[in-house]
Amino acid sequence: MTAQDPLQEPMQPTANFDPSRLARSLLRRSRQGALATLMAGSGDPYCSLVNVASHADASPVLLISRLALHTKNILADNRVSLMLDERAAGDPLEGARIMLSGRAEEASGETADILRRRYLGVHPSAEAFVEFKDFSFFRIVPSGLHLVAGFGRIIDLKPAQFMTEIGDAAGLIEAEPGAVEHMNEDHRDAMSLYATKLLGAEAADWSCTGCDPDGMDMQAGSATLRLDFPERVTSGMELRKMLVRLAGEARAKA
Repeated sequence: MTAQDPLQEPMQPTANFDPSRLARSLLRRSRQGALATLMAGSGDPYCSLVNVASHADASPVLLISRLALHTKNILADNRVSLMLDERAAGDPLEGARIMLSGRAEEASGETADILRRRYLGVHPSAEAFVEFKDFSFFRIVPSGLHLVAGFGRIIDLKPAQFMTEIGDAAGLIEAEPGAVEHMNEDHRDAMSLYATKLLGAEAADWSCTGCDPDGMDMQAGSATLRLDFPERVTSGMELRKMLVRLAGEARAKA
């Protein structure tokens, strides 16, 4: 391709295109991705398929085994790249995709507990592996992101443009497990209203998988949704008020 090829040249976002919001949505909704690491010793590129979740700040979360080659590569050089894509019907290249670069850091202590909770919220079958001694949770700390969302919609983003600030949200993070359980046990009707009336999704058994200052993540089978909040929430009380408010807006559209 020449430098004049319009399909290859990065372009500015169009007026109705919010790249930061789309990037965050893909980070929150993606459940699998292609992880690129550097082969220990040779430095050759190596790519593998991994399941992913997201931390409260939107950084990707991995549960990987030290027996896996990609983990051995990370322990030798933790620079990685992760590709997440939005599969479109027909041509898969028509869907939006992001290529995130960063460093994979092994979690411990309270951070590992938070990552475990969020990961199992979207991959409950992984419960069978989390106690194995060779498995650990890793978080990819992003250094940048390349978003491709179609012609005229190609842009590089810095972490501040797609990450969620959580420094002021300790109260929300502490309240999240109880809030998720409460929504799923007592308010599945509200979850359905959020999905169908606010997000235009098909009726399904939608459940809440996580909350953060910017929104709530929802899942039904392999389908995922992202409900953005109109304003940030940083405490359990603010979250409750926001969910009640959005439920009222959804019922008004019923």
